[in-house]
Order: sequence, then C-alpha cells, then structure tokens
Amino acid sequence: MDDITVIGVAGGTGSGKTTITNAIAERFGDEVTVISQDSYYRAHHDMPFEERTKLNYDHPDAFENELLIAQLKELKAGHAIEEPVYDFTKHDRSSETVTVTPSRVIVVEGILIFCDLALRDLMDIKVYVDTDADVRILRRILRDVEERGRSLSSVIDQYLTTVKPMHEAFVEPSKKYADIIIPVGGENQVALEMLVNQIRAHLDGTARV
Repeated sequence: MDDITVIGVAGGTGSGKTTITNAIAERFGDEVTVISQDSYYRAHHDMPFEERTKLNYDHPDAFENELLIAQLKELKAGHAIEEPVYDFTKHDRSSETVTVTPSRVIVVEGILIFCDLALRDLMDIKVYVDTDADVRILRRILRDVEERGRSLSSVIDQYLTTVKPMHEAFVEPSKKYADIIIPVGGENQVALEMLVNQIRAHLDGTARV
C-alpha cells in the first residue's frame, strides 16, 4: 500500500497529543488508524510490582521501539498487526492484544517517537504539540489519579524525579525534528486546520514536503 501516509504526533506528557490525534481521526474517519507508543512499554513480567513502580518510564529505553517499528512497517505494507495492551495500574504489559488494520492515514502518537531515527524515517509528517509545563503537569495529575489509579503524591514524585528531567533531556530537544509545531496544544484550531490540509494534500498526492 504505497499510498499510506504516516503521521507522528509527539510532545510532552499532557501536551494535547491525544486531542490532536482524535481531531485527525474525526476528520478522516475510516481513513485513519491510530497506534500509541504507550502500548509498547517493555514487559516486566518477572519483576515484582514494587520494583516496577521505580522504573524510569520516561526514558527512550522504556519502550520496545523494535516491535513498534516492525509493526508500523507491517501496517505500511497493508498487513494487520496485534498491538500490545499495556496495563498502567500494574506497570506491566498485559497478555491481551488488539487487532489493528491499516488505513490510508496512520497516526503514531507518543512522547518519545522522534527520538528514534528508524521510527522517524517511517513518518511522512512529524507534528510536535507544544504546551506550557504547568498545564501539562495539571493534566497529568488528573489523568493518572482518575484513570490510572495513582495517588497524588506518587504522580508528583514521578514528575519531579523522571518526567521533568527526561522531558528536558529527550522530549523537548526532539522538537527540532518536527515539520509542524502546534502551540497551545489541541486548542489551536488554526494550526489544526493547517495540519488537516497538509494531510489531505498527502492523500491527494499534492503535498510539497
């Protein structure tokens, strides 16, 4: 399937990547397939829960990018994949998978997807969602407490010990690889419309980038 367009949506935790990704999916409907880098956190089945809670999940090595790259290549070739399912309440990959079929547009979303050259090379459009740090940490607190069963103190501790330093070391510098930078996250309707038009140009074969 040579006409498949791969879009990478990166940015810090709580930046609005999911909002942008959902907006793309809504615009293009069945023409869009979404996969998340979060699904590819490495499995640690043999490690006790208490030890898993202490791992650095914001470093590039936390992800099994080898599998993500292999499965993205399969999707680009027109083949379905079995995407892993990660259980954030247990800090471990579950035994379940989700069948994902390719579409004309594949969106890969994740905080560190631009840090891997082999992964970047598979992308036709690279988008970085840029949002102020205070907004991002508030969004992360709400998400992790309400959706992932974390305590407020554990979220704050993780942010200070790994999330913030890893953002400064890896996520923020990866912005230089972006073709499009969207300030103010998913609330930037002007930038979103520009992105939608660029995707449409790729689908129509009239894109210049």
